[in-house]
Amino acid sequence: MSSIFGIILRRIVLGILTLFVVSLLIFASVNMLPGDFAQAILGQGATPEAVESIREDLGLNKHPVQRYLDWLGGIIQGDFGVSFAQANFAEYGGTSVELGGIASVADQLAPRFKNTMFLAGVSAAISVPLSVMLGILAALYSNSIFDRAINISTLSSISSPEFFLAYILILFLAVLNPIFPSLSNVYEGMTFWEKLDRTMLPALTLTLIVTAHMMRMTRAAIINLMASPYIEMARLKGTAPLMIIVRHALPNSLAPIINVIALNLAYLITGVVVVEVVFVYPGIGQLFVDSVKVRDIPIVQACCLIFAASYILLNLLADIMTILSNPRLRHPK
Repeated sequence: MSSIFGIILRRIVLGILTLFVVSLLIFASVNMLPGDFAQAILGQGATPEAVESIREDLGLNKHPVQRYLDWLGGIIQGDFGVSFAQANFAEYGGTSVELGGIASVADQLAPRFKNTMFLAGVSAAISVPLSVMLGILAALYSNSIFDRAINISTLSSISSPEFFLAYILILFLAVLNPIFPSLSNVYEGMTFWEKLDRTMLPALTLTLIVTAHMMRMTRAAIINLMASPYIEMARLKGTAPLMIIVRHALPNSLAPIINVIALNLAYLITGVVVVEVVFVYPGIGQLFVDSVKVRDIPIVQACCLIFAASYILLNLLADIMTILSNPRLRHPK
């Protein structure tokens, strides 16, 4: 048992170190983007004194190392900083610039992240059981017409861009057959069922994208075990093919299935940018795009860090669950 805790602890430490390195890359990449927020907010006719005054108010005139340390220290304390774009530059001219009405980055991220998690949760609730079930049936009827049809359908969906699938669903489920609304204008105060109705089209789009990966990995992992001696013994004992897969093959193929599910769940959080933009869904992906347009550096950095942390956390959980599900991984060879 102590060896399991040791392995898990090492994975957690590696995850924290990875997140630290990623934060360095995020800060460096975002600050290398062209353009200057102070110049953009004041326009081309701004005086150098006014631009420098805003840069000083926002801390943009500090050394990059100092700004990174300030940003990292704030994140550790739960403070993501203040939004540049939401600040109210009430007066400027010459050297007089006043900064007021500052909006916290965390205050803007919280409702958007909640919406994104709701979208990811609905997509996962549909895609994970569906993909596992289709993978089991495809392995059960391997090389049949059903297997080939499922493979062609899933490969077609995964080969299509997200925006193309989104517009196809809008055409058939919102325009020709008005079942769901084409715009996902989710807001506070909606009931769960109203929110679910508005979220269904982007959730179906994400489901079509991630189902193929999970289904094909489930099918491949099960088929890979079907030639094992204990599977042959179960067949000789007269066990039904479906029970052989569910009771014997599926539990022993959990490791690769868990990994691919974790990767696709990470995509449901980090890869929603295009889908949220198409459906105008008020999630963190839409906020990220809007912030890039106005060069709101604190928001962009916070969104990138949340994407990275979600990806690392889900991969860490996948590693831990894989270790717990496979005793051979607990002992070094």
